[in-house]
Amino acid sequence: MPRRAIPANECRTYQEVEEHYLLEKQLARRLMTASSEERRKSYSAVYDELFRRLPTHPQNLQKSDPQTSRSYGLLQWERIKNLVVLDSVFAEVGAGDCALSFEAASHVKKVYAIDVSRVIAQGKKTPKNFELIISDGVSIPLPEPVNIVYSNQLMEHLHPDDAAEQLRNIYRALGKGGKYLVITPNRLTGPHDVSGYFDDVATGFHLKEYSLGELVKLLKVVGFSKVEYWKTNGKVSFRTWVTPIIVSENLIGRLPMKLRSWVLSRRLINLMLDEITLIATK
Repeated sequence: MPRRAIPANECRTYQEVEEHYLLEKQLARRLMTASSEERRKSYSAVYDELFRRLPTHPQNLQKSDPQTSRSYGLLQWERIKNLVVLDSVFAEVGAGDCALSFEAASHVKKVYAIDVSRVIAQGKKTPKNFELIISDGVSIPLPEPVNIVYSNQLMEHLHPDDAAEQLRNIYRALGKGGKYLVITPNRLTGPHDVSGYFDDVATGFHLKEYSLGELVKLLKVVGFSKVEYWKTNGKVSFRTWVTPIIVSENLIGRLPMKLRSWVLSRRLINLMLDEITLIATK
Protein backbone atom coordinates (compact mmCIF):
# COMPACT_ATOMS: atom_id res chain seq x y z
CA MET A 1 0.00 0.00 0.00
CA PRO A 2 1.22 3.55 -0.67
CA ARG A 3 2.59 5.68 2.16
CA ARG A 4 0.04 8.37 1.30
CA ALA A 5 -3.11 8.41 -0.79
CA ILE A 6 -2.73 8.82 -4.53
CA PRO A 7 -4.64 12.04 -5.34
CA ALA A 8 -7.99 12.01 -7.10
CA ASN A 9 -6.65 14.12 -9.97
CA GLU A 10 -4.06 11.44 -10.83
CA CYS A 11 -5.18 10.22 -14.26
CA ARG A 12 -3.41 6.86 -13.93
CA THR A 13 -4.57 3.74 -12.15
CA TYR A 14 -2.90 2.57 -8.96
CA GLN A 15 -1.26 -0.27 -10.94
CA GLU A 16 0.20 2.23 -13.43
CA VAL A 17 1.58 4.42 -10.63
CA GLU A 18 3.06 1.37 -8.89
CA GLU A 19 4.63 0.19 -12.16
CA HIS A 20 6.18 3.65 -12.59
CA TYR A 21 7.50 3.56 -9.00
CA LEU A 22 9.07 0.11 -9.28
CA LEU A 23 10.73 0.81 -12.63
CA GLU A 24 12.03 4.23 -11.61
CA LYS A 25 13.39 2.84 -8.33
CA GLN A 26 15.22 0.08 -10.25
CA LEU A 27 16.70 2.53 -12.77
CA ALA A 28 17.64 5.01 -10.03
CA ARG A 29 19.55 2.29 -8.21
CA ARG A 30 21.47 1.69 -11.44
CA LEU A 31 22.49 5.36 -11.54
CA MET A 32 23.35 5.56 -7.84
CA THR A 33 25.69 2.56 -8.02
CA ALA A 34 27.32 3.51 -11.34
CA SER A 35 30.81 4.96 -11.50
CA SER A 36 31.31 8.53 -12.67
CA GLU A 37 32.36 7.31 -16.11
CA GLU A 38 29.41 4.91 -16.37
CA ARG A 39 26.94 7.65 -15.44
CA ARG A 40 27.97 9.73 -18.46
CA LYS A 41 26.32 7.03 -20.60
CA SER A 42 23.67 5.93 -18.11
CA TYR A 43 21.70 9.16 -17.69
CA SER A 44 20.46 9.11 -21.29
CA ALA A 45 19.94 5.34 -21.28
CA VAL A 46 17.80 5.17 -18.13
CA TYR A 47 15.57 8.10 -19.09
CA ASP A 48 15.07 6.75 -22.60
CA GLU A 49 14.16 3.38 -21.09
CA LEU A 50 11.74 4.94 -18.60
CA PHE A 51 9.86 6.90 -21.27
CA ARG A 52 9.77 3.97 -23.70
CA ARG A 53 8.48 1.49 -21.14
CA LEU A 54 5.92 3.82 -19.54
CA PRO A 55 3.54 5.26 -22.13
CA THR A 56 1.47 6.64 -19.24
CA HIS A 57 4.41 8.55 -17.73
CA PRO A 58 3.22 12.15 -17.06
CA GLN A 59 5.75 13.60 -19.51
CA ASN A 60 4.60 11.21 -22.26
CA LEU A 61 0.99 12.17 -21.56
CA GLN A 62 1.84 15.87 -21.67
CA LYS A 63 3.74 15.42 -24.93
CA SER A 64 0.74 13.64 -26.48
CA ASP A 65 -1.49 16.65 -25.74
CA PRO A 66 -0.08 19.72 -27.55
CA GLN A 67 -2.46 22.08 -25.74
CA THR A 68 -1.37 20.84 -22.30
CA SER A 69 2.29 21.09 -23.31
CA ARG A 70 1.83 24.63 -24.67
CA SER A 71 -0.08 25.72 -21.55
CA TYR A 72 2.74 24.41 -19.35
CA GLY A 73 5.30 26.30 -21.42
CA LEU A 74 3.28 29.51 -21.18
CA LEU A 75 2.88 29.08 -17.43
CA GLN A 76 6.64 28.74 -16.96
CA TRP A 77 7.35 31.68 -19.26
CA GLU A 78 4.94 33.92 -17.32
CA ARG A 79 6.83 32.98 -14.20
CA ILE A 80 10.25 34.02 -15.48
CA LYS A 81 9.65 36.54 -18.27
CA ASN A 82 10.40 39.58 -16.12
CA LEU A 83 13.90 38.22 -15.48
CA VAL A 84 14.72 37.56 -19.15
CA VAL A 85 16.13 40.29 -21.40
CA LEU A 86 14.32 39.97 -24.70
CA ASP A 87 17.40 40.04 -26.97
CA SER A 88 19.28 37.55 -24.79
CA VAL A 89 20.60 34.04 -25.34
CA PHE A 90 18.58 31.65 -23.19
CA ALA A 91 19.39 28.07 -22.18
CA GLU A 92 17.12 25.58 -20.44
CA VAL A 93 18.79 22.60 -18.75
CA GLY A 94 16.55 19.56 -18.32
CA ALA A 95 14.19 20.80 -21.04
CA GLY A 96 12.04 17.66 -21.30
CA ASP A 97 9.39 18.26 -23.98
CA CYS A 98 10.91 21.74 -24.59
CA ALA A 99 7.56 23.51 -24.00
CA LEU A 100 9.22 26.43 -22.20
CA SER A 101 12.11 26.62 -24.66
CA PHE A 102 9.68 26.83 -27.58
CA GLU A 103 7.80 29.64 -25.83
CA ALA A 104 11.02 31.49 -24.96
CA ALA A 105 12.10 31.30 -28.62
CA SER A 106 9.34 33.79 -29.48
CA HIS A 107 10.87 36.37 -27.16
CA VAL A 108 14.66 35.99 -27.18
CA LYS A 109 17.47 35.93 -29.75
CA LYS A 110 18.51 32.29 -29.35
CA VAL A 111 17.39 29.29 -27.29
CA TYR A 112 19.37 26.18 -26.38
CA ALA A 113 17.45 23.27 -24.82
CA ILE A 114 19.70 20.78 -23.03
CA ASP A 115 18.52 17.33 -21.98
CA VAL A 116 19.79 13.77 -21.57
CA SER A 117 17.02 12.26 -23.71
CA ARG A 118 15.59 12.96 -27.16
CA VAL A 119 12.51 10.80 -26.58
CA ILE A 120 10.17 13.44 -25.12
CA ALA A 121 11.08 16.13 -27.66
CA GLN A 122 10.97 13.85 -30.73
CA GLY A 123 8.55 14.67 -33.51
CA LYS A 124 8.04 18.31 -32.59
CA LYS A 125 8.29 21.22 -35.00
CA THR A 126 11.05 23.52 -33.74
CA PRO A 127 11.54 27.30 -34.09
CA LYS A 128 14.40 28.54 -36.28
CA ASN A 129 16.28 30.07 -33.33
CA PHE A 130 16.03 26.87 -31.26
CA GLU A 131 18.63 24.13 -30.84
CA LEU A 132 18.32 20.87 -28.88
CA ILE A 133 21.58 19.68 -27.33
CA ILE A 134 21.94 16.21 -25.79
CA SER A 135 24.12 16.16 -22.68
CA ASP A 136 25.68 13.35 -20.67
CA GLY A 137 23.83 14.69 -17.62
CA VAL A 138 26.71 16.84 -16.37
CA SER A 139 28.25 18.72 -19.31
CA ILE A 140 26.69 21.93 -20.65
CA PRO A 141 28.04 21.87 -24.22
CA LEU A 142 26.91 25.30 -25.45
CA PRO A 143 28.61 26.90 -28.48
CA GLU A 144 28.44 30.46 -27.09
CA PRO A 145 28.09 32.30 -23.75
CA VAL A 146 24.47 32.69 -22.60
CA ASN A 147 22.72 35.37 -20.56
CA ILE A 148 20.25 33.16 -18.73
CA VAL A 149 20.33 29.49 -17.74
CA TYR A 150 17.09 28.09 -16.37
CA SER A 151 16.36 24.73 -14.76
CA ASN A 152 13.11 23.55 -13.19
CA GLN A 153 13.03 20.23 -11.34
CA LEU A 154 16.52 19.25 -12.48
CA MET A 155 19.01 19.42 -9.58
CA GLU A 156 17.28 16.63 -7.68
CA HIS A 157 17.75 14.26 -10.65
CA LEU A 158 21.55 14.44 -10.53
CA HIS A 159 23.76 11.95 -8.73
CA PRO A 160 25.06 13.81 -5.64
CA ASP A 161 28.64 13.45 -6.92
CA ASP A 162 27.69 15.15 -10.21
CA ALA A 163 25.82 18.18 -8.87
CA ALA A 164 28.81 20.46 -8.21
CA GLU A 165 30.37 19.59 -11.58
CA GLN A 166 27.19 20.46 -13.47
CA LEU A 167 26.88 23.75 -11.55
CA ARG A 168 30.49 24.58 -12.45
CA ASN A 169 29.66 23.91 -16.10
CA ILE A 170 26.57 26.13 -15.90
CA TYR A 171 28.71 28.86 -14.32
CA ARG A 172 31.23 28.59 -17.18
CA ALA A 173 28.45 28.71 -19.79
CA LEU A 174 27.18 32.07 -18.53
CA GLY A 175 28.54 35.36 -19.77
CA LYS A 176 29.68 38.00 -17.28
CA GLY A 177 26.74 39.04 -15.11
CA GLY A 178 24.69 36.10 -16.40
CA LYS A 179 22.04 34.53 -14.19
CA TYR A 180 21.10 30.98 -13.31
CA LEU A 181 17.43 30.58 -12.35
CA VAL A 182 17.01 27.31 -10.47
CA ILE A 183 13.85 25.68 -9.13
CA THR A 184 13.97 22.43 -7.19
CA PRO A 185 11.82 20.81 -4.47
CA ASN A 186 12.90 21.21 -0.86
CA ARG A 187 13.97 18.00 0.85
CA LEU A 188 12.24 19.18 4.03
CA THR A 189 8.81 18.64 2.46
CA GLY A 190 9.66 15.55 0.36
CA PRO A 191 9.89 13.03 -1.11
CA HIS A 192 8.71 14.77 -4.26
CA ASP A 193 9.16 12.03 -6.88
CA VAL A 194 6.83 9.06 -7.45
CA SER A 195 8.42 7.29 -4.47
CA GLY A 196 6.69 9.83 -2.21
CA TYR A 197 3.57 7.67 -2.40
CA PHE A 198 5.47 4.67 -1.05
CA ASP A 199 8.63 5.71 0.85
CA ASP A 200 9.74 8.20 3.50
CA VAL A 201 12.77 9.36 1.51
CA ALA A 202 13.17 9.75 -2.25
CA THR A 203 14.14 6.45 -3.93
CA GLY A 204 13.16 7.21 -7.53
CA PHE A 205 14.82 9.57 -10.01
CA HIS A 206 15.17 12.24 -7.33
CA LEU A 207 18.64 10.97 -6.51
CA LYS A 208 19.14 13.78 -3.99
CA GLU A 209 16.62 16.35 -2.80
CA TYR A 210 18.31 19.44 -1.35
CA SER A 211 17.67 21.82 1.48
CA LEU A 212 17.91 25.52 0.67
CA GLY A 213 21.08 25.82 2.75
CA GLU A 214 22.78 22.95 0.92
CA LEU A 215 22.00 24.37 -2.52
CA VAL A 216 23.07 27.92 -1.67
CA LYS A 217 26.38 26.56 -0.35
CA LEU A 218 26.96 24.63 -3.60
CA LEU A 219 26.23 27.69 -5.73
CA LYS A 220 28.67 29.81 -3.73
CA VAL A 221 31.38 27.11 -3.87
CA VAL A 222 31.32 27.00 -7.68
CA GLY A 223 31.75 30.77 -7.88
CA PHE A 224 28.40 32.57 -8.07
CA SER A 225 28.87 36.04 -6.58
CA LYS A 226 25.29 36.56 -5.39
CA VAL A 227 22.45 34.16 -4.61
CA GLU A 228 18.95 35.52 -3.99
CA TYR A 229 15.76 33.85 -2.87
CA TRP A 230 13.07 34.39 -5.49
CA LYS A 231 9.32 33.88 -5.48
CA THR A 232 6.88 34.72 -8.24
CA ASN A 233 3.51 33.76 -9.64
CA GLY A 234 4.07 35.72 -12.86
CA LYS A 235 2.23 38.80 -11.60
CA VAL A 236 3.80 39.38 -8.21
CA SER A 237 7.52 38.76 -7.78
CA PHE A 238 10.06 39.43 -5.07
CA ARG A 239 13.72 38.72 -4.38
CA THR A 240 15.31 38.71 -0.96
CA TRP A 241 18.30 37.49 1.05
CA VAL A 242 18.59 33.74 1.53
CA THR A 243 19.86 33.87 5.14
CA PRO A 244 16.48 34.40 6.92
CA ILE A 245 14.91 31.58 4.91
CA ILE A 246 17.82 29.24 5.70
CA VAL A 247 17.54 30.06 9.42
CA SER A 248 13.79 29.26 9.32
CA GLU A 249 14.49 26.04 7.42
CA ASN A 250 17.10 24.94 9.99
CA LEU A 251 14.78 25.64 12.93
CA ILE A 252 11.86 23.74 11.38
CA GLY A 253 14.16 20.86 10.42
CA ARG A 254 15.02 20.30 14.10
CA LEU A 255 11.39 19.88 15.16
CA PRO A 256 9.91 16.43 15.91
CA MET A 257 8.36 14.91 12.78
CA LYS A 258 4.70 15.44 13.71
CA LEU A 259 5.23 19.04 14.75
CA ARG A 260 7.40 19.69 11.67
CA SER A 261 4.66 18.32 9.40
CA TRP A 262 2.08 20.56 11.08
CA VAL A 263 4.28 23.66 10.73
CA LEU A 264 5.05 22.88 7.10
CA SER A 265 1.34 22.48 6.37
CA ARG A 266 0.76 26.15 7.29
CA ARG A 267 0.08 27.99 4.04
CA LEU A 268 2.73 30.72 4.32
CA ILE A 269 5.45 28.34 5.54
CA ASN A 270 4.64 25.85 2.80
CA LEU A 271 4.70 28.61 0.19
CA MET A 272 8.17 29.68 1.32
CA LEU A 273 9.77 26.27 1.82
CA ASP A 274 8.04 23.64 -0.33
CA GLU A 275 9.97 24.70 -3.42
CA ILE A 276 13.46 26.27 -3.61
CA THR A 277 13.61 29.11 -6.14
CA LEU A 278 16.89 30.96 -6.52
CA ILE A 279 18.61 33.50 -8.76
CA ALA A 280 22.39 33.03 -8.83
CA THR A 281 24.46 35.77 -10.53
CA LYS A 282 27.90 35.24 -12.05
